[in-house]
Amino acid sequence: MNYELIAFALFAVVTLASAVGVVLMQDPWHSALLLGVALLSVAVHYVMLAAEFVAMMQVLVYVGGVLVLITFAVMLTQRDDTDTDEVVQA
Repeated sequence: MNYELIAFALFAVVTLASAVGVVLMQDPWHSALLLGVALLSVAVHYVMLAAEFVAMMQVLVYVGGVLVLITFAVMLTQRDDTDTDEVVQA
């Protein structure tokens, strides 16, 4: 059996499914988490291509930096629905 081909197909499916999930998710938090999964699986593809430095930069810059910024943006911009419910009821 060709284990490289099986691993490639597995991570290709993970990459495509998580990328579709990023677009289709309603909740921005879940979309950001799926973006992290997609970026990590792309880093695995780089490792399979023997480009370890590019994979490391993918994880450090994109997953480590961009995803943390997206997480902070999501946390800071989400509304608290309990405050609006109290105003409407009053």
